[in-house]
Amino acid sequence: MSASPQRHPVSGCARGRTGAGAVAGGLVGAIGSAAGLRLGRALPPSLRASWTRLNHAGRPVTLLEGPAWALGVVAGHLVLKAMQPTRSMAALPVVAVSAAALGALDDLAGGATSKGLGGHLGALRRGEVTTGTLKVVGLAVVGLVGASLADRGGMHRAGLLRTALGGAVIAGAANAVNLFDLRPGRALKVTLAAGSMLILGPGSSTAAAAIGASLGVVGDDLAARSMLGDTGANAAGAVIGLAVVERSGTLGRAVVLAGIATLTLASERVSFSTVIEAHPLLRGLDHWGRAP
Repeated sequence: MSASPQRHPVSGCARGRTGAGAVAGGLVGAIGSAAGLRLGRALPPSLRASWTRLNHAGRPVTLLEGPAWALGVVAGHLVLKAMQPTRSMAALPVVAVSAAALGALDDLAGGATSKGLGGHLGALRRGEVTTGTLKVVGLAVVGLVGASLADRGGMHRAGLLRTALGGAVIAGAANAVNLFDLRPGRALKVTLAAGSMLILGPGSSTAAAAIGASLGVVGDDLAARSMLGDTGANAAGAVIGLAVVERSGTLGRAVVLAGIATLTLASERVSFSTVIEAHPLLRGLDHWGRAP
């Protein structure tokens, strides 16, 4: 009888620490990504040039927002880890940094001849190994490692199927967010919306770090001064996928993966920009906050 009252205060304190950690992690994530983008703009012109691209409107933008986003989310994670030192949280930095590195490979060394999953697989059938193909394989490995870490060494205790589905969710989400990085602010809005739906319960700290990192750079993105590129979009999607994995079991992961697969297959046949522009509500959300 006496044990029950003693557990409630501890549980309440733990929830309080988790909530405070999520807020602090999100705040530091925002500061970190904003500072990272500012530092990127201070690089010598010769270094900045390799990260400069023309956006859909023909305006020069920097892809250094991507590394800045990854820096912010890891910084937010480190603060949260310091506030909750007993919690196993190795998955986030592994997933974020690895996905960002694979995206950077495509940003800096990728060509424009093969686009989309179908394009890369088609090139592979012709015997061509593109940076996009390497990224697809790499993200699959990153997803599996991240899911295994999230499942606490996962494949044996949580089950091979559950961990494999988690890996596919992380890799698929990394690609899915990248599909939206075609207009100012769009990929970040998708990340913020997904993170907001995951902000309560397991995975909330990971989602909070992703939200914070996104808020730190969204102003420049909406103003068409910078964009996530593959570096940031792959990292953002992978971290959101990790948050899903941290809160779901086998069935939940299977349902999310089915949705991601449907979205990915649809992108091979349908232009998301055309669909968004054709629907007033989606068009309004897409244009909200964007510079004219």
